[in-house]
Amino acid sequence: MRGEADTWPEMEAVARKMAEEVETESSGSSEAETESPRSVGRWGAAPVTRKTGKERVHSQVLKIREEDLCVLVEDKAANGRFVQHPRRLSFVLISRPNLPCSPLSGKTLVEAFYNDSLSGTRIKALIPTLSSLFQLPKTETSLSLDSASVIQVAYLIPLKPDLKEDNSSPRITLSEGQNTIGRLNVSTTDKRLSRKHITITTSTSGSASLSVEGTNPVVVRSSGERKKVNPRGEVSLVNDDLIELIPGHHFFKLVLLPRESERGSHERAAKKARKEGDGSDDVEAIRRFCPASEKLHSTFRLLSVDGLPDWANTSCVSINDVVEGDVVAAILSNYMVDLDWLLSACPKLVNIPQVMVIHGEGDARQEYIQRKKPANWILHKPRLPISFGTHHSKAIFLVYPRGVRVVVHTANLIHVDWNNKSQGLWMQDFPFKDDDDDKDSTKSCGFEDDLVDYLAVLKWPEFTASLPGLGNVKINAAFFRKFDYSNATVRLVASVPGYHTGSNMRKWGHMKLRTILQECVFDREFRRSPLVYQFSSLGSLDEKWLAEFGASLSSGITEDRTPLGHGDPLIIWPTVEDVRCSLEGYAAGNAIPSPLKNVEKPFLKKYWAKWKADHSARSRAMPHIKTFTRYSDQKLAWFLLTSSNLSKAAWGALQKNNSQLMIRSYELGVLFLPSPVKTQGCSFSCTDNNSSTKKVKQETKGEVEKRSKLVTMTWQGNRDSPEIISLPVPYQLPPKPYSSEDVPWSWDRGYSKKDVYGQVWPR
Repeated sequence: MRGEADTWPEMEAVARKMAEEVETESSGSSEAETESPRSVGRWGAAPVTRKTGKERVHSQVLKIREEDLCVLVEDKAANGRFVQHPRRLSFVLISRPNLPCSPLSGKTLVEAFYNDSLSGTRIKALIPTLSSLFQLPKTETSLSLDSASVIQVAYLIPLKPDLKEDNSSPRITLSEGQNTIGRLNVSTTDKRLSRKHITITTSTSGSASLSVEGTNPVVVRSSGERKKVNPRGEVSLVNDDLIELIPGHHFFKLVLLPRESERGSHERAAKKARKEGDGSDDVEAIRRFCPASEKLHSTFRLLSVDGLPDWANTSCVSINDVVEGDVVAAILSNYMVDLDWLLSACPKLVNIPQVMVIHGEGDARQEYIQRKKPANWILHKPRLPISFGTHHSKAIFLVYPRGVRVVVHTANLIHVDWNNKSQGLWMQDFPFKDDDDDKDSTKSCGFEDDLVDYLAVLKWPEFTASLPGLGNVKINAAFFRKFDYSNATVRLVASVPGYHTGSNMRKWGHMKLRTILQECVFDREFRRSPLVYQFSSLGSLDEKWLAEFGASLSSGITEDRTPLGHGDPLIIWPTVEDVRCSLEGYAAGNAIPSPLKNVEKPFLKKYWAKWKADHSARSRAMPHIKTFTRYSDQKLAWFLLTSSNLSKAAWGALQKNNSQLMIRSYELGVLFLPSPVKTQGCSFSCTDNNSSTKKVKQETKGEVEKRSKLVTMTWQGNRDSPEIISLPVPYQLPPKPYSSEDVPWSWDRGYSKKDVYGQVWPR
């Protein structure tokens, strides 16, 4: 081993020669040879060990003369070799170019490309978890290549047999060049799959091809045609092609990212945001929003939007992702219901034995639904004791043989709400209580009490459903006490109409939110931090009520019992130009139904902020989602997803010297809060018979309790950390205040400038 290697191609040749020598040594000797430590580049002193034969350890550094300018590292467990250039701290994979994970660390290895400064050539690299692979001190881990150097050009989405996305399996990132896919990339064991089953070759120009390396054929579905590719065969791929690794099994969808020339400005913006450590404008961050299955119930999801590229709907859901499996009974709670659309969009509903629709439609619409509904459906419109109130809550309750699915969302049951607008949805499954819990009627939690109290006010006509093992049971509010909500990850914040006094005053509306926040401890960074109000309909407000509302949302204390203090609010509201240029044009303004008299009050001017949602690709998908939050940079003290707009009717107004809360409407929302991190246990699922019903264990006494931290999609940090809960907040934080040219949308005003469809407003 002599000679210098001044360029990466030469260094690769040196490394390959070294690799051959290692193989020769290992086959001809069984002795282990140890040499003294030496300095390895900037990593400092590190033991250099050469072992041969069966006694070879998992990781070793083979001593190389300084003039060779590289170090070969062998990871036998991962069956890969890496070259390190001491001056540049870079790693080049010599063999097995697409290892999914390292057995040493158990963490995903990240593929990257970068330009070599000496030769100008682009080198393929694999960056492991350096601190575990090299046993480095923690202070050195920052020397690993930054993720900004990764050039991802495509990915494979795992699909279920029905071709819906399989969220239980990770996506496979494809980088420029050759990517090997095989047995290690599939969650189930299948000996028909080779370790090197296929190779997908991609480039930044948008081209891709597949070659079969294994012994079994592969099927590619492209443009409606199904093509079998035999071993050693090759076929070109295009975006959205479906791949069957084994014909009829192991389905994947290819998604090609925009070409380098098309995304250049976005990449530069994202890189700038990363460098500055501010994720507020991290373009297309939704690409990376893929929460682990055990965290899904701790966050919410955006609804898919038609007309957006596939990547913009990453981890988003549709109504068929919610209503699935063997549902015994369903309760659909909403304001507007388009029965014709609902049955066509979600035909599974027809097969559910018992369905109740709780709605807020007027008499004429109710009569139409009554005539058209299936015979086993029941309609119920809750009583509205105070004028100008509505039943506005949006929720779905699905009863299964194993438990109940609770869904809280922001979309009416109409086509445009589920297809054209920015919307949010949270859901979690809960098992039946075990016998001991069921007998102890005093054993409940905040989520259970809040849910049953709310459902009881609806006073729907109880109906009977047949449940396996339980026989015929009455479905009423009390029925929902049969489920174990101890692992609920949110709190419910509901509104019900009435004049609430005494203890009831703190059960509903903004006083309920105030009560919950007053009991919570937050990090000091949220002292006097700002608030955001984001919604789609603005009531008739005054400064006194806005201060009352702000006092509730400013509640909470820090660890030293200091109040968080007042938070300055901003109101995120679309401008006229936002609506005009939206996916729907001016028609989107129908779902932002606030009149001029409410919108153009002078005192509101200082609060207006823009609907800017580039990172979620929803700047043109007008918001029907309603959210309220307190934030500091990209960290969230708390976050509320709700049906409530900003109005006294929805949140309530204090009366009679603050001794009474008057609410006009029914509303429902879920509040995300920092909570103790669970240490073990698995998420329960009503549709997965293999999921456990055991309760999740929390930190034991004596251990330092870890609390979850809420962050946005654009937060720059380790999202894989157990305590990090990433929420897909669709709009930019901090919000951008209106400029002097911006005009807030109001729907009873005329606009003569034509929209994207050539229309004016009103039509």
